[in-house]
Formats: sequence, structure tokens, C-alpha cells
Amino acid sequence: MLNILWGAMMLIGITYGAMTGRMGEITDAALSSAKEAVVLCITMAGIVAMWMGVMEIARSSGMIEKMTEKMQPLLRFLFPNLPRDHPAMEYISANIIANFLGLGWGATPFGLKAMEKLAELEEERRQENGQEADINSRGKLRILPRGTASNEMCTFLILNISSLQLIPVNIIAYRSQYGSTNPAGIVGPGIVATLLSTVVAIVFCKFKDRKRRE
Repeated sequence: MLNILWGAMMLIGITYGAMTGRMGEITDAALSSAKEAVVLCITMAGIVAMWMGVMEIARSSGMIEKMTEKMQPLLRFLFPNLPRDHPAMEYISANIIANFLGLGWGATPFGLKAMEKLAELEEERRQENGQEADINSRGKLRILPRGTASNEMCTFLILNISSLQLIPVNIIAYRSQYGSTNPAGIVGPGIVATLLSTVVAIVFCKFKDRKRRE
């Protein structure tokens, strides 16, 4: 759908430019935008590479594992049906930490690995029970069609999208690239906005989880 919208907007813009005799301006804008895109990609590649390296060092050194232990009360509240020592826990923690630091791109690989481990968990549950099932917090078996996202998957996805951010590194880099006089001025509003979105996400997840158990 987004591709269709972007394509339609570009087509409308080019058509309007051709009808009003502004094709030269459209060509100049396309070339300058392409240049800005390349410069921005190079800038962001350096930032992402640095923070990805930091996160990988933290994971390899065991820091992520220790932080996962510290986050157990929060993780148990958010994912009550997820086994305490399941590998997904570490990736979920790394994803939450990366998002907290504003490393949206850096959080993506951990998010993908977490979803992969959660999918493996669902398959293990199906094999153990001999059918397609989801176990709620009461221990009851709930039949799910194959390919349906589990409660843990949905909760993690919603939290990943809302993601409380302390330092929005990516946005600060964007603002700096485009000449903002105060790139870090977004920090305060960003904390408030992402805090509210995270609270709403948690309340929504718990509400839907409770509805499923009724």
C-alpha cells in the first residue's frame, strides 16, 4: 500500500510539473535529492555501524545477559507465558535496550532474532501438544491456525513499535544532517511522546490478553 501511495504521489508531481512547464525544476530536485540521500546514507551507516558494534560487544561480554536478569520482573510482566531461560528473552532485552537508546536500526537485528526464537517456541508447543495451540497464563490450551502470531509475538511487535526512547540517536543525526541549529532539542519531546506510546502499548497488550483469557 505504501509503495502505491508513494508511486502515485511521484506520478502526480511529475504530471503536474509537466503540465505547468516546470520539468527543469523537477529534474533539479530529483538530482539534488539523490545527492542528499547518498550523503545521508553514508552518515547513518557510520552511526549505525558504531552502535551495532557497541551492542555486539555488550552481548558478547555478557552485559546483555546480566541486564536481562535485571529486567526479569519487567519481562515476566510483559511475557508471562515465556519460559524464563528461553533464548528469546536475551534478544528481546537487547531490542528494548537498543530502542531505549534510540538505535532504531540497531534494534532491528535483535528484533528479528527474537521473533525467530518466538516462532520456534510456538512450533515446539505445537509438537508437544500434537496440535496447533497457544497456552495462556491459566494453562489452558487455545487452538490457533498455523501461521497465526502468538500472544508473545504480538506483544513484542507492539512494544517494538512504541519503544520508549531516552536518546533518539537516529533523529538527532537526521536533524544534524539537515542543518538544525539544535539537533538534540528533540530529546525532551521525544521522551514524553515515546513514554506515552509505550504506556498505551502496554495497557493495550494487557487488555487484549485479558480478553483472550475470558
